[in-house]
Amino acid sequence: MSRFVPHRPRRFAVEESLSRAEQLYEELDARRSVRHFSSEPVPRALIEAAIRTASTAPSGAHKQPWTFVAISDPALKAQIREAAEEEERRFYGGRAPESWLKDLAPLGTDWRKPFLQTAPWIVVVFAQAWGLDDDGQKAKHYYVPESVGIACGMFITALHHAGLATLTHTPSPMKFLSQILERPDNERPYILFPVGFPAETCEVPDLTRKTLDEVAVFR
Repeated sequence: MSRFVPHRPRRFAVEESLSRAEQLYEELDARRSVRHFSSEPVPRALIEAAIRTASTAPSGAHKQPWTFVAISDPALKAQIREAAEEEERRFYGGRAPESWLKDLAPLGTDWRKPFLQTAPWIVVVFAQAWGLDDDGQKAKHYYVPESVGIACGMFITALHHAGLATLTHTPSPMKFLSQILERPDNERPYILFPVGFPAETCEVPDLTRKTLDEVAVFR
């Protein structure tokens, strides 16, 4: 039987709650996906802190079905870039439907992914399709995509809060990441995150987000 412990989170006056909520919104509304990184080193401690934060995410039956693989080795990053660009060449060269390429056009993306080497870190998140129990037997995991997706969102938030930038990169297919990083059979590549500081010359598309009325319904 599970052990339960008291949980008494701090409560705030309504005015303070609203202020804190608005401050967080303003901070995250400034977040942008970045494709132009500085090569300036990022301390490993910052990456560790972001991964710890991501790992506080809720998960099905508390199985925590994720593995964060953080790469700073230049040779590995070069290998990942080469394999990713090979898949992206196929994607932009005929694999992607015309409608998808049309939607991507305003973002200015193509098969070239120099950020995979420029950024000081690449963090690849793997989803664990199943786990192993104390006896080494296969153990079922639940709601794996949902759980890992939430953890990835919290990872992005933690990076932004620390002053770092990232991008959700999902070359398709991503099996090459399992091979290069020598991951076990129960893990599937989920998202690849280049992580670092934005380049001094960094620019991002001038985008607007949907309004509250467009994304929420109150009944």
